[in-house]
Amino acid sequence: MAKIKHNNFLDTVVEVMTNAKDEGALHLYAEGESFNGRHIQIKGKKLFHFGTTGYLGLEQDLRLKRAAIDAIERYGTQFPLSKSYISHPLYEELEEKIRSIYGLPVIITKNSTLGHMAVIPSIVQDGDGIILDHQVHWSVQNAVQPLKLRSVPVEMIRHNRLDMLEDKIKKLSNRCNTIWYMADGIYSMYGDYAPIRELIELSVRYPQLHIYFDDVHGMSWKGKNGSGYVMSVLEELPENAILFGTLSKTFGASGAVMVCNNKKLHRRIRNFGGPLTFSAQLEPSSVGAAIASADIHLSPEIYELQQQLSDRTSYFNECLKATELPLISENDSPVFYIGTGMPETGYNLVNRLMGEGYYVNLGIFPAVPVKNTGLRITISRHNQKQEILGLTEAVNHHYYKALEETHTNLERVRFAFGMTNHTNISQTNKLSSLTCEIFTTIHDMKKEDWNKYMGNGSIIDWDGMAFIEKSFTGNRKPEHNYQFYYFNIKDSNSKVILMSLVTLSLWKEDMLAPISVTREMERLRVKDPYYHTSHILSLGSFLTEGDHLYLDRESKNWKEAFSLFLHKLEELENRLKPSTVLLRDFRTDDNELNDFLHNKGFVKVAMPESCVYENFTWNSEEEYVSTLSTRSRKHFRKEIQGFRDYFNISIDQSVNIPLLEKFYGLYLEVKKNNPGLNTFNYPFELFENMNDSKSWEFIILRLKKEENQDEPMVGVMFCYKNSSGVYVPDLIGMDYKYSRKYQVYRQLLYQTIIRAKGIKCSRIDFGLTAAFEKRKVGAKVIEKCAYLQTRDNYTLEALDWLRTD
Repeated sequence: MAKIKHNNFLDTVVEVMTNAKDEGALHLYAEGESFNGRHIQIKGKKLFHFGTTGYLGLEQDLRLKRAAIDAIERYGTQFPLSKSYISHPLYEELEEKIRSIYGLPVIITKNSTLGHMAVIPSIVQDGDGIILDHQVHWSVQNAVQPLKLRSVPVEMIRHNRLDMLEDKIKKLSNRCNTIWYMADGIYSMYGDYAPIRELIELSVRYPQLHIYFDDVHGMSWKGKNGSGYVMSVLEELPENAILFGTLSKTFGASGAVMVCNNKKLHRRIRNFGGPLTFSAQLEPSSVGAAIASADIHLSPEIYELQQQLSDRTSYFNECLKATELPLISENDSPVFYIGTGMPETGYNLVNRLMGEGYYVNLGIFPAVPVKNTGLRITISRHNQKQEILGLTEAVNHHYYKALEETHTNLERVRFAFGMTNHTNISQTNKLSSLTCEIFTTIHDMKKEDWNKYMGNGSIIDWDGMAFIEKSFTGNRKPEHNYQFYYFNIKDSNSKVILMSLVTLSLWKEDMLAPISVTREMERLRVKDPYYHTSHILSLGSFLTEGDHLYLDRESKNWKEAFSLFLHKLEELENRLKPSTVLLRDFRTDDNELNDFLHNKGFVKVAMPESCVYENFTWNSEEEYVSTLSTRSRKHFRKEIQGFRDYFNISIDQSVNIPLLEKFYGLYLEVKKNNPGLNTFNYPFELFENMNDSKSWEFIILRLKKEENQDEPMVGVMFCYKNSSGVYVPDLIGMDYKYSRKYQVYRQLLYQTIIRAKGIKCSRIDFGLTAAFEKRKVGAKVIEKCAYLQTRDNYTLEALDWLRTD
């Protein structure tokens, strides 16, 4: 299979967000002439508000409001001057009060995003390195991105995995002066914590390690003077740590604050920190409100407010314990996450709760993996115990109805979040009108049935699958052994609605990454050939391309059948534990299927374009040339016809072993020179099986013999003859000493067309790569996409940090 192109991340996010918006779960507008924090009005309905990040409710405190109004009346709506020149009159008072909260030097920034952009490039030197927790906030990751241009190495670890962190420290220790680990104090989606004490202990063992905490969601409701979760654990900030807090969210005003115990670093950032120098300063109203909030934080009242919130969060925890709702992280934070699994279940449940009078946030990709959609419920001092109880009862009542309506169950949700070791994730609502058979060998499928629905292209006909099974079982290396699963779903009248091929195989994870990442990964694989590899459950196999799934879209049961297929895949996933489920080779313009799979928890990724040749109406070379575009005719005459006389062309079904070994060497040469085809090298046994099969043949190009010289073999096309009359040039080998000079690749494409015409094939499946070249010889180009579902976003995000393009 060809390498999947790097997906445009923004396009994917936009599609997911658009689906959520269309389902009424995102991009809503609050209404009404006033707002009290306890209620929020949406679409004319007054709802209890369980979606705020103002956990202490200070944004509604009259003291903060009056201070903001007074500041506007005294100093205007803004103070339009860089803070590097002059700070407006209230700034110094605010800085002194925030310094008192922490007992350390601080720097106030416009917001945390701009703060990270100012601080991170200032503290990280060219000889340093960075390690990111893969769930650290987007604003931190965004601020790190430009450092790659300075050749600062950036690594990523799975969430809170200290063993991975220690390995990365060891990896970077010889080439980095300081190693910065960046994490959140409390993570904004699941409400779980960073292992603060363990990180400090690690920094003692490895003095190069410095720690950068984003604690904006831990601010105010925790810690001495409301200094946040991180400070509640540390009590004193060490010199090798930097902390970010916020003056918005729970603090009730606007802005952010950086705290450090290193005077040299503090001075460096304050004197020149990018956005600190060139961005506008906080508006007088924000500074006024922040001063009023700081006064509360510096008084005993802050502990009363913290206790009031703690009572509410404890009460919600108690309420949830009386249910079986899947709370993803149980602790004392005001952020609660109840998993729903598939996005469509989340949409359904959010809308049901709004109908009952409760607003909660929806956690969705990219903030969480797409299959880890859920309710993100936040508790504030505005919420009263009776409505907390009411929310619990409403969620508990509607949760199971949402599961039922979207054809899933609690065990499947728990499995999606890694909360169960059970193997039973069978559906509660059995799809009784359909039956599903699963076979593990093509020999258990009726040949005529398989070929009728699945055998019309590529190497997916019955004989082709028998060949692939023979070639990829019982081999020595793990990457050369596949597990095969054949699905057959029928309705009550025994009519086939869905048929498919699925394999489990070992993939290089950078199959989903751009070529720059592949080159870096292959460099790292010199020492560890299985670095960043994992098992993937995928439609089709590496050797097949095209339609790996037959789906009768005319049937009224097609969505039901597809849902059953996905559920059976999930049962396989539960048993086989792949890192990813990949559905591939779909048309990009199928919007109905696109929406269906997004709602089922799959993310769309782009693939290389598919190429087919079908125009065999010509009977001579000149007639063939007339079917091409004007530009392609010139290309043909100059680069194909112009070199044809240099070659002797032969077609063999079977060759001797020494010649087959030369074929294999040419195949390996193409693999080496084409990082876009970054699969594992196929074993020589595959080519031996081709040599023994009547369905395979070799188109061989040799340069014509010159005086006293042998004919060098410069190219070979490995071609499969499908039982339905489709010709499949599946693999290619070339000698790169000659390939460019003699246009070997283009000649092989043309000779493939000539051969397919000669044996009266109806179509050539040219595969997924080199669409530009194949278009020149008359191939039709079809845009293709895939849909993937991962356990977490770690692999995609970690590999993205290796990009240099």
